[in-house]
Amino acid sequence: MENCNEINKKIAKNLIFYRKSAGLTQAELAEKINYSDKSISKWESGNGVPDVYTMIQLADLFGVTLDALVGDETPKAYQKRSEGLHLLVILLSSGLVWLVATCAFVLLQLLKVEHGVWLSFIYAIVLNAVVLIVYSSIWKYRMMSFVSVSTLIWVGLTAAYLTGYIVSQQRGFDYSGYWSLFLLGVPLQGLEVLWVFFRSIFRMNKNKQAELRTENAQAFKNENSTEEEK
Repeated sequence: MENCNEINKKIAKNLIFYRKSAGLTQAELAEKINYSDKSISKWESGNGVPDVYTMIQLADLFGVTLDALVGDETPKAYQKRSEGLHLLVILLSSGLVWLVATCAFVLLQLLKVEHGVWLSFIYAIVLNAVVLIVYSSIWKYRMMSFVSVSTLIWVGLTAAYLTGYIVSQQRGFDYSGYWSLFLLGVPLQGLEVLWVFFRSIFRMNKNKQAELRTENAQAFKNENSTEEEK
């Protein structure tokens, strides 16, 4: 039979997993359940466990059962299930975007629009990138976010250029300077790279602070245990 220390460590491991899967820091989780981040750090270091009411709150917040918070194998299964659900939502949303684009293309064809009908698919890429940015922000898919923002920048500029090109041809305007639109992509892409870089540094600092709090809590526990033994 497991002793209290083993159960505490198991719960601590699961709390860390589900908190990170939800994309929450210790401070953010503490705010959601009206506790201090020191309490979260204490639980995640195995120096105590939440009461039953708080465990129910945490289970509801993470979308899991109480058994999942004290089990051994559940986190891996939870992760696979969550990733599968996320992929399904992304595919359905993307499919809806392309369905709308196809409907727009067909409608423009039926209306006998002669120029730029195919642009509906270019704009579909832009809209699809926006959808992916939203989901990647919610679920903390950083690589997908980076690729989606880059796609939004360059395909968005391409869509603007092609639209201007077609309109200019129809109305007899000079479109030779429209290529300069792509110059906007250079600083925008640079800003995105800088944002990713500084966000990574900020995240590393937060993780180090959380680890330091955990180490301090563990050292405090060991010190108290030593004094009790004396």
